[in-house]
Amino acid sequence: MPEAKARRADAEENRSAIIEAAAQALAVDGEVSLNAIAKLAGVGNATLYRHFPTREALILEVYRREVRVLAETADELLQRHDPGQALERWVARLAQYAMTKHGLAQALRTVTASEISEDSLFAETYQPIVAALGRLLSAAEAAGVVRAGLNPDDVILAFAGLWEIDPASDWKTRARALYRLVFTGLEAR
Repeated sequence: MPEAKARRADAEENRSAIIEAAAQALAVDGEVSLNAIAKLAGVGNATLYRHFPTREALILEVYRREVRVLAETADELLQRHDPGQALERWVARLAQYAMTKHGLAQALRTVTASEISEDSLFAETYQPIVAALGRLLSAAEAAGVVRAGLNPDDVILAFAGLWEIDPASDWKTRARALYRLVFTGLEAR
């Protein structure tokens, strides 16, 4: 039995390495080959295909992981920082997510054309992000950092400009300027 557990642990490590490598590679080049991803992950092609039988399956898993991590980050930040700092740090992570998604955009378009509808993917991934933002806004409101009654759906729309920033530019500086502008509008008066 210990040998079987070790094999399962190795398989999970390989799967995680593949997803991480794919996230990095796809953020740079939406057309990166699966061979290149396998090499970057330090696994063979057979291992990659055992976990992800199609390119589309891998791309969807990368995207879902990015959403899951972004949503979980909100709670982690609230545990470690005051609500205002947690909100600001989460929005910085949202900007990073926007840059990752920017790189995944072409690959996601291909996936949604063949595997899953764009509406279905949007519904699956939008709600966890808005819910995480809602938790952050509630905590920040209770702390008197943001004004009362903010709707997370409206606030996420205010941050939509993050998705328009060119990842090849000085995107971190531009993102900070954008979310500072939005934060000014959110501040409690």
